[in-house]
Amino acid sequence: MLRLLAVDDELPALEELAYLLRQDVRVEQVLTASDGVAALQDMVQMIGAGERLDGVFLDIEMPGLSGLDLARLVGGFPSPPKLVFVTAHERCAVQAFELEAVDYLLKPVRAERLSEAVRRLQAAAVPVVDPSHDDVIPVELGGITRFVPQQAIWFAEAKGDYVRLHTVDGSYLVRMSLAALERRWAEAGFIRVHRSTLVSSRHVSEMRFEGGRVTLTVGTETLKVSRRHSRQVREQLVHQHRGG
Repeated sequence: MLRLLAVDDELPALEELAYLLRQDVRVEQVLTASDGVAALQDMVQMIGAGERLDGVFLDIEMPGLSGLDLARLVGGFPSPPKLVFVTAHERCAVQAFELEAVDYLLKPVRAERLSEAVRRLQAAAVPVVDPSHDDVIPVELGGITRFVPQQAIWFAEAKGDYVRLHTVDGSYLVRMSLAALERRWAEAGFIRVHRSTLVSSRHVSEMRFEGGRVTLTVGTETLKVSRRHSRQVREQLVHQHRGG
């Protein structure tokens, strides 16, 4: 079942496209965005939260960020969603396929032609990559999207509905839960050391016992381990650093 995003600045066209896609039994969910900037923000948030997005049905001529511009940005994502362009103009077809679009639909879209586009998108969909390998978190910084690799992260700290990721280059705030991140990186050596802190074992350089409490040196930071997690953390770190 496919999870899709439909993007068009013309509301009637967007509603019609979303309606037709939702009638297809191969489609699980259809999200919508009314311009390129909103679509980019939605995609960054979804990827950051570990949610799957299989394809984007994308208008070309939109104010601000055009469909072609958005497609170029999406191409830089880790495991980017597949693209289907939906437009009233034929002139951009070559550019669209250079951007590896799986289909190019002309408005008004016929249900039969849309069904074929869904078939092509489903056939081209890439299997979900194991998130414990080369995972990347997209972070928005003043209109710039930076991709922070999992391996660069020292530890993650819960901040309400957000998580702050700490690295050697600084910290980044992303909208997701610590519990979701813990599940996502369960096989990548990330350890819960406190109800609000998740630590990368690869960056733990020292473990100390002081007054019955455990502290860890992670990167250049010293973090306290809660009493509840102390035994599990000690056993897991010793086990990992002994090679399994």
